[in-house]
Amino acid sequence: MRNIVITTAVICSLTMNAQAPKNVGKIKYPETKKIEHTDTYFGTKINDPYRLLEDDRSAETGAWVKAQNEVTYGYLKQIPFRDAIKARMEKLWNYEKISAPFKEGNYTYYYKNNGLQNQSVLYRKDASGKEEIFLDPNTFSKDGTTSLGGLDFSKDGSKVAYAISEGGSDWRKVIIMDAVTKKVIEDTIVDVKFSGVSWKGNEGFYYSSYDKPKGSELSAKTDQHKLYYHKLGTAQKDDKVIFGVDQKRRYVGGSVTEDDNYLVITAANSTYGNELYIKDLTKENSPIVTILDHFNTSSYIIENEGKKLFIVTDFNAPNKKIVTTDFSNPKPENWQPFIPETENVLSPSTGSGYFFANYMKDAVSVVKQYDYSGKLVREITLPGVGTAGGFGGKKDEKTLYYSFTNYITPGTIYSFEPKAGSSAVYEKPKVDFNGENYVSKQVFYTSKDGTKIPMIITHKKGLKLDGKNPTMLYGYGGFNVSLTPAFSIANAIWMENGGIYAVPNLRGGGEYGKKWHDAGTKMQKQNVFDDFIAAAEYLIKEKYTSSDYLAVKGGSNGGLLVGATMTQRPDLMKVALPAVGVLDMLRYHTFTAGAGWAYDYGTSEESEAMFNYIKGYSPVHNVKKGTQYPATMVTTGDHDDRVVPAHSFKFAAELQDKQFGNNPTLIRIDINAGHGAGKSVAATIQENVDMQAFTLFNMGITKLPEVKK
Repeated sequence: MRNIVITTAVICSLTMNAQAPKNVGKIKYPETKKIEHTDTYFGTKINDPYRLLEDDRSAETGAWVKAQNEVTYGYLKQIPFRDAIKARMEKLWNYEKISAPFKEGNYTYYYKNNGLQNQSVLYRKDASGKEEIFLDPNTFSKDGTTSLGGLDFSKDGSKVAYAISEGGSDWRKVIIMDAVTKKVIEDTIVDVKFSGVSWKGNEGFYYSSYDKPKGSELSAKTDQHKLYYHKLGTAQKDDKVIFGVDQKRRYVGGSVTEDDNYLVITAANSTYGNELYIKDLTKENSPIVTILDHFNTSSYIIENEGKKLFIVTDFNAPNKKIVTTDFSNPKPENWQPFIPETENVLSPSTGSGYFFANYMKDAVSVVKQYDYSGKLVREITLPGVGTAGGFGGKKDEKTLYYSFTNYITPGTIYSFEPKAGSSAVYEKPKVDFNGENYVSKQVFYTSKDGTKIPMIITHKKGLKLDGKNPTMLYGYGGFNVSLTPAFSIANAIWMENGGIYAVPNLRGGGEYGKKWHDAGTKMQKQNVFDDFIAAAEYLIKEKYTSSDYLAVKGGSNGGLLVGATMTQRPDLMKVALPAVGVLDMLRYHTFTAGAGWAYDYGTSEESEAMFNYIKGYSPVHNVKKGTQYPATMVTTGDHDDRVVPAHSFKFAAELQDKQFGNNPTLIRIDINAGHGAGKSVAATIQENVDMQAFTLFNMGITKLPEVKK
């Protein structure tokens, strides 16, 4: 067992009644039009009665969204403590947040939010310490739905290209500005997607995008990504395609090394596995050199020292390692060991002339510092047990920065002196939350097939294990994503109100490397759901909670997790909160970039066996008439162009049609919102308030505890 903090606190109890809210009867849902539509897979006909909801541009779908929101918000408004949760969440959220600084040209830049600003503001200081606003995303739109989607400065810091996202869309616009005068100097670059910006010197930059799709840009398929070079002073229509015409790939990225000598290109067809290429930028019309020409590994160049390349790879190293090779002959047979693979997963960074090997040991951070010869300098002493991130910067930086957090420690920024190995607090947030009153501990439980799964359980100290504690079980389990401990104001409110927050590290994630990831993919995807179900059963067995007080929550791939779990074991939980979920597994690959998720899911078209396996857990196709499902609030955004809202629309329609009993099956649809990136603070707070209020209300909670300091 790994304990993060063990302290004492006073517990306040919730006033509760485990029965359903007595003032709520059968909800009258908006009518959802059904049509006769079938698809045939390997001779099997599959009905799709709600196919019309896939048309995000139709007036009918728009009217359906409006009607559903009217019902949902009407329901939420009757919850007596909803406003109290919001008031408390706004109070806790309202503290100044400052990022680590970074230097560009003659200025030091940093992000700052005064507390409740919808978007953080980018500030800068000159050599004299004079502060000014550089970019304020809150001025990009009146309703706060346009956000800053990333930025990159030219090599000397004199110019900047920054991306904006409108309505949460993955489609971006890139604006080019003189960084000294803050004046726009070029026409806006449009239709950029899944891309950063990487400058070559000060004269131009690389970016990636797709051709604009035919039909809806929110849901139409995009599968040929291209890398472009934009030269300042020229029109976007004249931008040169560097990669992606002859080699058709779904995801292409390009970045320039810090010394400006090389362009590194990665190309992939799925969310795991990539080809790797490099181009010498010091020679005109130099060829693109192939390093890896297959998708069997995940590899990228993290650094170079002249022609010496440092490559992070899981080639013959499921937990990743760093190797070196020479630009003149960079194929794998010439790779030399630099930082070897260990039993823990590696996530490295570089800065100040050092490598920092950030390892996950049972989902928490261990960081080691190496020099450029591969010699271990030191293991860095972290402030506690939790998640450390950062340790990155330019080679000539004298000071680096890193963040540290866990479920009961608000994210704190530390400065780090690489030569001395010393850390100091740089920015500690002033949050009205006392972590000394909470405990966060790691346990290991056994899944269905005997696999040991770690889970961190966090709650007030002194909580009575009587099976009556409202518990939020959150999971993801996919795409090599690791859930490491991190503080959240929303979770703090949940625990302050007597709740337990539990996060298992399911298979499909990256916590134990590629083998752990693969164990939750394709025809092993059921392992993920079994791991989640076993986590719930552990919490019930150990009397943390019971089915009457258990909620399950997850977003995106985690929305699939919740949808599959609640349709397989509807008796297990009281509340289900699937957010922006991948829920129609037979058709997910036909929308936007969905086909790129096939490494994790497989597709319904690739084989009869895969079709049958996917159909067996696809949430939309496993809602059964006459079954009592938990109280459910599906959440999505009407402009989600990553996991299109049709997934959530169809799942909600199926639940409303087939639910037995009075448990509500609502859908809450954010307007002018996407998959989550760039969401305003106001919208984020309200969404969290509504999920918590809905959850507690349906657990029979009638009154929140008085908060004691």
